Amino acid sequence: MELKQNEQIDDLQISGLRIIQNNDGFKFGTDAVLLSDFSKDIKSKNTLDLCCGSGIIPLLLSAKTKTDHFCGIELQPEVSDMAKRSVEMNGLSDKIEIRNLDLCDALSVYPKRSFDLITCNPPYMRAGSAVLNEQDYKIISRHEVKCTLEDIIRVSSSLLTLTGHLVLVHRPSRLCDMIYLMRKYRIEPKRIRFVHTVWGEAPSLVLCDGLYNAKSDVKILPPLILYNEDKTPSEEMKRIYRGEC
Repeated sequence: MELKQNEQIDDLQISGLRIIQNNDGFKFGTDAVLLSDFSKDIKSKNTLDLCCGSGIIPLLLSAKTKTDHFCGIELQPEVSDMAKRSVEMNGLSDKIEIRNLDLCDALSVYPKRSFDLITCNPPYMRAGSAVLNEQDYKIISRHEVKCTLEDIIRVSSSLLTLTGHLVLVHRPSRLCDMIYLMRKYRIEPKRIRFVHTVWGEAPSLVLCDGLYNAKSDVKILPPLILYNEDKTPSEEMKRIYRGEC
């Protein structure tokens, strides 16, 4: 596999999978790994990952699930090209399809009610919430300048099957927005889990699983603690990175 300038290949430590990343770009983080773990037990024949970036979530879910087919949508041409090459490098082109596409145009490509599961690790920062002085691809990955949380949930509502799941990872400060927007577009939050770097600190992330057209009945799961007091990874964190159930 020929790499472009500033690219490297990283080992995902599961099923022999590897991924291409750009040293100057926005690399995947713990949030993507946690999202794939939170989603892995949802049965799906056809899964879509919005804002797919380097393709990390489809790659991980291809190893953790029995899903037949994955699609990933990424707006930035250079990033989607990198994701496609990672898929090819792993011999998964028949299982994972990456498209360079604005998610707001997804309904022009995919029919309504196409996906049993939609995942998204969206831009966390509201547009206008910080000074934007980084390279464009980092800005788009981190800030709501090309799509908003409402765009993601609105589009997902049309693409989900009648019993489909939308699973998001976001900052806890956006939880009220997530719940409000999910309900606005007929997606009912069913599982919520807060992620803490260490026990006793405020959560740094929240995972939310919503079910289309469902009755209200949300479960708040036990908190996920990433690190012990001595800064070593917790047992659950190690399990998640090993890809175990």
